[in-house]
Amino acid sequence: MTPPIGLAALAEQVATDLERLAFGGPAWTMAQTSTDGHVHDVVIVGGGQSGLGAAFGLMRERVTDIVVLDESPAGYEGPWDTYARMMTLRTPKHLTAIDLGIPSLTFRAFWEAQHGRAGWDALDKIPRRDWMAYLRWYRAVLKLPVRNEARVTLVEPLGGRFRIHLAEGGALLARKVVLATGIQGGGHWHVPPLVRDRLPPSRYAHTSAAIDYATLAGQRIALLGAGASAFDNAHAALSAGVGEAHVFVRRPALPRVNPIRHMERSGIIGRFPALDDAAKYRMMAAFFDRSQPPTNDTFDRASALPGFHLHLGTPWLDVAETDAGVAITTPHGTETFDFLVLSTGLVTDPALRPELALVADGIARWSDRYRPVEGDNPLIDAHPYLGPNFQFLPRTSDDAAQLHGLFAFNYSGLISLGLSASALSGLRHALPRLVAGVADQLFLDDRDAMIAAYLDYDEPEFVGTWPRGEAAA
Repeated sequence: MTPPIGLAALAEQVATDLERLAFGGPAWTMAQTSTDGHVHDVVIVGGGQSGLGAAFGLMRERVTDIVVLDESPAGYEGPWDTYARMMTLRTPKHLTAIDLGIPSLTFRAFWEAQHGRAGWDALDKIPRRDWMAYLRWYRAVLKLPVRNEARVTLVEPLGGRFRIHLAEGGALLARKVVLATGIQGGGHWHVPPLVRDRLPPSRYAHTSAAIDYATLAGQRIALLGAGASAFDNAHAALSAGVGEAHVFVRRPALPRVNPIRHMERSGIIGRFPALDDAAKYRMMAAFFDRSQPPTNDTFDRASALPGFHLHLGTPWLDVAETDAGVAITTPHGTETFDFLVLSTGLVTDPALRPELALVADGIARWSDRYRPVEGDNPLIDAHPYLGPNFQFLPRTSDDAAQLHGLFAFNYSGLISLGLSASALSGLRHALPRLVAGVADQLFLDDRDAMIAAYLDYDEPEFVGTWPRGEAAA
């Protein structure tokens, strides 16, 4: 069995592999100037797994004038060491994501460097915190240009470039902007109006929030939703001392089939963009309708704890704040709880994103481009209708100029491009598609100058003479 070699040795292997692949070299893009400051070729918003993979992919294409912005402190990008509460990732361990085909950059290589081949064989699923450790290592070993604690508030189109405004003050200029903003980056986390309009924020939280369950020790909480995060949070809450965790599910039974497993095996994830609109719409409508079950280990961990309760076929009909807590009315009666936790997913719509305020009205939605004969699905219709490389497309020709160069590499690409930018299962397929689109745009924007430079090129390469020994003319 292969013994562990250590991360230092693995970093040397990465450097060797990149050298053998001729990684690096001079950038080919044509610098732009501005009286307002430096114009980057690409600004990537989001320094999680998607943003890091996009940065490395662009650097492999010798697009190097890039910067990655992330609002979090260094090492805490994304959900993994913040609000995520699962013990392990839900994706099978063997699926690759951001390595771009380089074996020494895979999570498996990272794990085996520390635990050996036997450690990999013994591993069931990737532990959540180890995945975050891998992302930190990946960023460091590739020397990716990430700027932390830089929150983007607005993307302003300037005609051929963008000004990216930061909450901390100042702005950056870029020719292309990639929104690698994760699962919530296409809209916002959904809080049902039943809760939002009836209760003060102190009485509830979405599972995407940083909930300190220790402060709820001994109390009764109610969780709404059948997704894995509901059971992750029930387990986390009970482990932190919460007295009772009641999971309420509208469906009469938990879903048992996970359509993603079939998509991973069948080739659907990689080939989904080749489908016509009717097929995409039909498949994603079924995807939303079927939902995903909790993983077996997540369910078993939560349901085994004292204080866990599962209420199937029990939708919330009403909620009300009382002196005793929050009264929840269901078809089976009314119960009172101290706090509510919402595992209610997200809503996707560019109009919900504050950074897109200046351009959202001009972004084409699915409702603009396709109307299904079997009836509309509002959840799908609000998604942006993206181009084949994750670029926003205009509603009308008048909107085209302000959107040119703006890419949505986040969950909002679900309908147009399938499980891609925000699913580990899809990143290996999505990253090359994004990188090609960004690089092609940079090239085509400068096509006239590029062609002129080619036609003017006259650097001699051949230096031979004939007859031999005579000076070349």
